[in-house]
Amino acid sequence: MTTRKKVHTYVRVKPTDEFAYEMITFGEDNKSIDIHIKKDSRRGIINNQQTDWSFKLDGVLHDASQDCVYDTVAKEVVAQALDGYNGTIMCYGQTGAGKTYTMTGTTENYKHRGILPRALQQVFRMIEERPTHSITVRVSYLEICNEALFDLLSTLPYVGNSDTPMSIVESPQGIFVKGLSVHMTGREEDAFSLLFEGETNRIIASHTMNKNSSRSHCIFTIYIEAHSRSLSDEKYITSKINLVDLAGSERVGKTGSEGQILKEATYINKSLSFLEQAIIALGDRRREHVPFRQCKLTHALKDSLGGNCNMVIVANIYGDATQLDETLSSLRFASRMKLITTEPSINEKYDAERMVKNLEKELILLKQELAIHDSLANRAMVTYDPMDEIQIAEINSQVRRYLDGSLDEIDIINLRQIQEVFNQFRVILSQQEEEVEASLRRKYTLINKNDFATITAVNKAGLVDVEGNTVGETDGQGFGLGVAPFSAKPGKKGKFKKTFRDITGASTKKEGLLSPASAKDVDSLSTSRSQLLSSSKEADVKDAPSHDREASSSEPVVSDSPKEDSHTTRPGTPPPKPSAFEEFKNERGSEINRIFKQNKTILNDRRKKASETAQRINSIKKEIDSTKEALDVQKTFREEQGEYENKGLMIIDEEEFLLILKLKELKKQYRGEYQDLRDLKAEIQYCQHLVDQCRQRLLTEFDIWYKESFLIHEDVQAPLKAKGSIRLGLLPLSKLTSLAEDDEDKFGQIQTSVLPDCPDSVPFYNARMKLDQKQNYSKTMASFQNKKPGSIPSVLKEKSPSDYNLR
Repeated sequence: MTTRKKVHTYVRVKPTDEFAYEMITFGEDNKSIDIHIKKDSRRGIINNQQTDWSFKLDGVLHDASQDCVYDTVAKEVVAQALDGYNGTIMCYGQTGAGKTYTMTGTTENYKHRGILPRALQQVFRMIEERPTHSITVRVSYLEICNEALFDLLSTLPYVGNSDTPMSIVESPQGIFVKGLSVHMTGREEDAFSLLFEGETNRIIASHTMNKNSSRSHCIFTIYIEAHSRSLSDEKYITSKINLVDLAGSERVGKTGSEGQILKEATYINKSLSFLEQAIIALGDRRREHVPFRQCKLTHALKDSLGGNCNMVIVANIYGDATQLDETLSSLRFASRMKLITTEPSINEKYDAERMVKNLEKELILLKQELAIHDSLANRAMVTYDPMDEIQIAEINSQVRRYLDGSLDEIDIINLRQIQEVFNQFRVILSQQEEEVEASLRRKYTLINKNDFATITAVNKAGLVDVEGNTVGETDGQGFGLGVAPFSAKPGKKGKFKKTFRDITGASTKKEGLLSPASAKDVDSLSTSRSQLLSSSKEADVKDAPSHDREASSSEPVVSDSPKEDSHTTRPGTPPPKPSAFEEFKNERGSEINRIFKQNKTILNDRRKKASETAQRINSIKKEIDSTKEALDVQKTFREEQGEYENKGLMIIDEEEFLLILKLKELKKQYRGEYQDLRDLKAEIQYCQHLVDQCRQRLLTEFDIWYKESFLIHEDVQAPLKAKGSIRLGLLPLSKLTSLAEDDEDKFGQIQTSVLPDCPDSVPFYNARMKLDQKQNYSKTMASFQNKKPGSIPSVLKEKSPSDYNLR
């Protein structure tokens, strides 16, 4: 069942010191906004200028925090996405009005994050609350700039470059972009890393209205797929959340755009105009055609605009009097969006594998029910399973006895048994045909009708029947008994067929000759047949020695002499990589493998301690809550009974005093345990980094060893081995250095200042730190390429060799 619902529209006003309170007013219910403009006296006495506008919306967000905006706009849409409903959240407005801040926020400050990172956080929080379902999350990031499609996540190292341009494709399942990479994220931190990666690739520019103006439309999509962990449930749900950050509309006279920025502004205004046309068409029920294909933006959002999803739009406006014209335009767009209706529905699909298993279970139950009906009807035990070899052999025996006449009739049990009886009839008939052909081959020489040399020899031998024709008839496979005359036409075989049946019938009764020919013909036939047989045997005897010589020459010669080269030769075919990897870990890579195992053991130990510390923190938190409740009860009771003071000090009873001391002690324990947990998390992160580094080193060394041992030619290996311990692509283990500690020190400072107030920010700052590390690495590599050989980049001059940890 689907229900039609209106698109939810909200207005967010950008804070400003020059807010036009006399022109912009809000309703008491905070769901309407009124605009009033004074008439221009310069237009004369007759002035029909409109001065008042009123817009009814779902909410007005004025001086609202990021938390309030998300709870009002997006929280319900994201929550319903986990239940199978698609959702779309769109930010629209003038350039510089705060669309990107509303949608993305700032990546440097956790408290100022926008709708997009909060939506990712809510999705993973809700996944943790649903242990009965296996939920996978994928994300993609699309940018539309100058009517061209770009993948903002194509810079990741594991995304292959494609020369094929991206395109929008329509399918029965909906709209999708061909060539857009979709990435699976199993953790909140990974999702933040993808978001930050895409944000660094966005196109921005500066003009008079906005220093960091987005020059493109961006669509961040979260794909959700939820399977029940119960094997009996074959249904699963899919959904997606489109988070759309539109580029701002611009007035060139105010922005002062020129050159490339002016061209981008033209494309932006054009696409927003087409978007408004599509919105007007959707709001008019009399319109049959909606122009979705006018631009890439409306085409990509076709299943979101008026589709089967929950849709919310946030119109960002200025509060200044100088921007009132653009504010009215944004409010008109929002009011038109409110006229659109959507039909949200759950996206349910069926798992084919689980469906097959459920049908198999249902089949077993139906067979059991049939067995109950058979027993109630006093029928013998009937099996409905496929027949085994013993049952098939029994049916074959019954059919043979029925054909011999020893069995009058075959008992019919079920349909499967009837099918098997007919199948055995076919098998027996085929066996009899093979036996007849084998019997004829033992008594006669079968000649190929296309072998003209043999036919000529037979004609000279005089193998003819009493009627003067050549004896024989084809057996249906290109062979015949004797040979047919050259004048015989295909298809006219009635006369020969009759003769052949007479001959065959006579052969089953006696061992004499088969045709009613004269004694002279019989003697000639026997003589010619013996001559043909003897000649064929002589040909076989002549060919035998040469065949034996060829066979003997092809056999390998076994030499008893010892081998000249005693060293182990490598196999011609490289061994499988799993077995070769185990050999490598036990031999050449044993030291790296040992370090890897030690680091992994330390990591598991730290994780276990962190888990135990977290459990203790939770128990202390519960005890703190219960103590606070007891204190509140004592305080309420004291207030009801009357409070006593002595020299300005409140007098309390002993029980309340003990509760206060207990609460103080519990808070002290909580702070201590939380400090330990933060230290453990820092150690876990560092240990995880070392484990990943060792794993990567182990795989790299194995790859080099595998290529040197099995893939590189021996002629190339010889000069490599002559140089000692230096190998292709291999560096000494002592020269490996860990990463610089600057980013880790910075992360530690962030933990000290931020995380005690908000522990949920750990994935956010982890992803931010990885992005900073990647950018620093890119800058370092770029400086290496720009510097002359032998020079040291400025990035590395700040630290001495003793500042690095040798691993």
